[in-house]
Amino acid sequence: MNVSLSLVQGAYIVAGLLFILALAGLSRHESARNGNRFGIVGMAVALLITVVAATAGVDASPAGPSALDRAGSGWLGLGLIVVAMGIGALIGLDRAKKVEMTGMPELIAMLHSFVGLAAVLVGWNSSYEDSPYPGIHDVEVAVGVFIGAVTFTGSIVAFLKLSARIKSAPLMLPGRNWLNLGAIAAFLVLTVVYVLLPHDATATRAALLGVITVIALALGWHLVASIGGGDMPVVVSMLNSYSGWAAAAAGFLLGNDLLIITGALVGSSGAYLSYIMCRAMNRSFISVIAGGFGVEGGTVAADVDYGEHREITAAGAAELLTSARSVVITPGYGMAVAQAQYPVADLTKKLRERGIDVRFGIHPVAGRLPGHMNVLLAEAKVPYDIVLEMDEINDDLADTDVVLVIGANDTVNPAAYDDPSSPIAGMPVIRVWEAANVIVFKRSMATGYAGVQNPLFFRENTQMLFGDAKERVDDILKAL
Repeated sequence: MNVSLSLVQGAYIVAGLLFILALAGLSRHESARNGNRFGIVGMAVALLITVVAATAGVDASPAGPSALDRAGSGWLGLGLIVVAMGIGALIGLDRAKKVEMTGMPELIAMLHSFVGLAAVLVGWNSSYEDSPYPGIHDVEVAVGVFIGAVTFTGSIVAFLKLSARIKSAPLMLPGRNWLNLGAIAAFLVLTVVYVLLPHDATATRAALLGVITVIALALGWHLVASIGGGDMPVVVSMLNSYSGWAAAAAGFLLGNDLLIITGALVGSSGAYLSYIMCRAMNRSFISVIAGGFGVEGGTVAADVDYGEHREITAAGAAELLTSARSVVITPGYGMAVAQAQYPVADLTKKLRERGIDVRFGIHPVAGRLPGHMNVLLAEAKVPYDIVLEMDEINDDLADTDVVLVIGANDTVNPAAYDDPSSPIAGMPVIRVWEAANVIVFKRSMATGYAGVQNPLFFRENTQMLFGDAKERVDDILKAL
């Protein structure tokens, strides 16, 4: 197969530009669909040219032939690659068809774990290869394995927390900050020893790399296990960043420039998104990415008797809404679980037809991953211009007649302001209690994902509408 180096490098540039356009498109609702298309086309180009180059034995890296180039040359290599891609594609299509929007966060976390595992396997395989720059290559192997292993176990813990297979409460081991620092220090020392070991000491080098792998696996597990449920959306974006750097490390080991570029784009964009979310939540970026570094203990919510809550019927809620001039809807994960976004969109349309000003207030960490609520509302055709961020809606709540809290809990909890002992103390929340009337859609009086009771439910201007959110919104629509 006659494939020139210029063609491969040109295709890599095209794919890289498409990935950049994809990130730019995904930054806004209006252009998100086109951004997704750019990403799909870019990945198709990247996969096609990588397979073709590997089959033809083209050396696309100035560092020398990559492992993929050497292993993939010939029709046998092409056959093995196509079979592997086919199996992966079938599994991916099956999961994409079956997964609900409520299951997207844990699916994303699990996909991140695959990237981490791939980086570990690539690192181990590369450790047995010769390189013209052995010292640099050994550092690449150790770093790639370490980042990949941290991403692998961290993503698995995130999956378990997001799917409620384990508790979302943070793990508070004694001296946990020193455990994290000790693991990083041990990695640095072992990496230096690994680089200095002669290459003919195969067994010793493998054992040392095995110790590095085990330390990284334990660190990844501990980092995410130490993060509370309220910060899990940040963790998802953080793991996205980790998976990007793991992919970039694999790119160095494979001598694949496009993988390096793609990994760097994913890693840097994920890190920046995590930083933006931490700033919006008044959380320390370093604290979250380091598993709560800097906080030795943990705060525990006080067991307070807030009194009795009040209930309202769907007919009563409809009456309040029809007499209102302005309505704000604050959705949360409960809306996703009930798949209530469509009746909520219908309710919004009917109220606006009556001349009522309806807007949405979205907290940065509403749901289980960044932009979760925005995606659901866009899916239900809610106009973009009435979907506002927390900072945009908070100042208007005092002049709002009715707020509908649909499936949200921690993101509207006044304990963040009023209770210094609360685990969510200091986190900016949507100040729904400032409105004249608040109607909370909830299945029960159980605490939210962060395990914190919400005093909002017991305030004089708050009424609870219990049951499935979709059914209750449908009842209100009928009453209207």
